[in-house]
Amino acid sequence: MSKFTAEEINLMCKYNTGSRIGLLSELAQMKTHLEKDETELMKLAQSVIDKTTAMSDDEFDSITAKLIADFKE
Repeated sequence: MSKFTAEEINLMCKYNTGSRIGLLSELAQMKTHLEKDETELMKLAQSVIDKTTAMSDDEFDSITAKLIADFKE
């Protein structure tokens, strides 16, 4: 899970729909609502989109399964 920063993981948790494609869709939609001065959040969202796009569904499922396990502990 070191592929993602803590901030990226937080954003993923907030917008995760349960699938890689769903997360990508939600983040793309969220970006359309950002103001011009929200550059940090725009960069963060784009970083998550780039990293998530580069991975397979199985890799994504593995990462999110770990996130859910960590959250329940």
